[in-house]
Amino acid sequence: MLGETKKVVVVGGGITGLTAAYYLQKAAKTSQLPVAVTLIEASPRLGGKIQTVKKDGFIIEKGPDSFLTRKESVIRLIRETGLSGQLVNHLIGRSYALVNGQLHAIPEGSAMGIPTQMMPFLKTDLFSVSGKVRAGLDFLLPRSAMKNDDSLGRFFRRRLGGEIVENLIEPLLSVMYAGDIDKLSLMATFPQLHEIEQKYRSLILGMRKKTPDFVHQENSALATLEGGLGELVKGVEEQLDQGTVLKGTRVEKIVQRDDGKFNLSLNSGQQLLADSVIISTPHFTLPSMMPQCRFFDELQEMPAISVAAVHMAFHAEDVSWNMDGAGFVVSRNSDYTITSCTWMNKKWPHTAPVGKVLLRCYVGGAGDEAIVDLSDAEIEQIVLDDLKKTMSISSKPEFTIVSRWKKAMPQYTMGHTKRIEAIEAHIQEELPGLFIGGSSFRGISLPDCIEQGEEAARKTLAFLNDPNEKRLL
Repeated sequence: MLGETKKVVVVGGGITGLTAAYYLQKAAKTSQLPVAVTLIEASPRLGGKIQTVKKDGFIIEKGPDSFLTRKESVIRLIRETGLSGQLVNHLIGRSYALVNGQLHAIPEGSAMGIPTQMMPFLKTDLFSVSGKVRAGLDFLLPRSAMKNDDSLGRFFRRRLGGEIVENLIEPLLSVMYAGDIDKLSLMATFPQLHEIEQKYRSLILGMRKKTPDFVHQENSALATLEGGLGELVKGVEEQLDQGTVLKGTRVEKIVQRDDGKFNLSLNSGQQLLADSVIISTPHFTLPSMMPQCRFFDELQEMPAISVAAVHMAFHAEDVSWNMDGAGFVVSRNSDYTITSCTWMNKKWPHTAPVGKVLLRCYVGGAGDEAIVDLSDAEIEQIVLDDLKKTMSISSKPEFTIVSRWKKAMPQYTMGHTKRIEAIEAHIQEELPGLFIGGSSFRGISLPDCIEQGEEAARKTLAFLNDPNEKRLL
């Protein structure tokens, strides 16, 4: 049993750390547990990549702008914070792929670029006849003999051929991960695809049978909050006990004492003592905070890629696009710098005043990170030049907001899952009471990060209740 008050420190105030702190404090209150929680964040604000800016009637998401409603963890947290009334839903409509300078509608029924409806796939001009024939070999090819892991690029090329990968799958995945699909791990990103191939042999047939899991995902309702996702951060923060959040405070070192307690040294010179610690900061911070734990050194080799989101606001009469959709992704075989473009006011009408247009483009990512270091004016001009190739723009934007996300996209390279499992095994054995979570480890999406926060809170409470059961967590 818990007995005397146990102290828990959550390091990192992104959505994972916020979630963990919230559910820990909730459990302490509802079950009358003697648990005191402190949340520490190095920056002046909470929320991590979630950052909403409101300007001249526009709602601008510098980070994620939405989530899939089938991911229950986000809806659960929104309900917990009393924000259900702010939910705004949107059914994903038509999207396009920019290939060789031409926009092509993504075929209906595509799931992550994988065709599940034959007629739309056969009719599209996004792929050549030879590319379609090559994709059809998926019906005949045997299951792979993969034993440990494979790259996303190699997996998709083996099943569907290079043309579909280059024209559609890679552009779609670059929006999610901003990485090199020939280095990204299949088992860390989409292990379900390997399971489908092994069960059904044909990836296309398997995906058709798995419609609720994959095809529906591409055409399911997205959701956001009317005031922006920053409202969720604000809502969770307001639920935390007063005086339990330290902003603008950095943890410089963590050492576990002989009695099992953790000593945390802060940049303010203050020392904190904790019975348990949850770390939800980026992976590359762990080796510096705990240099005595050599098993964290491997995280220094884990890449993290930089990108920039570029928001531009226009008068509606100054910009037009003759496509029936909300945006497009860009194939690398096109002479463009942007990797995607979204008409935010079409996707989310509430994000722009009537008579206005709000565009969001991304630049950077694998092989093109240098652009993120250019000035705002340089990035704006590069993006405008690209946009003018696909739409009519007759004036400069009313304003432009460039959001740089340095080393913000962790890359799950091949073997990632086993490396994280090995690190967690070392933690359980050598640092009982310490737990890790966040976008660097087991999923980069908003729901993934919230789920990891929930799991960290659960494991922490189980450990505090009976430390001798730590190996079973």
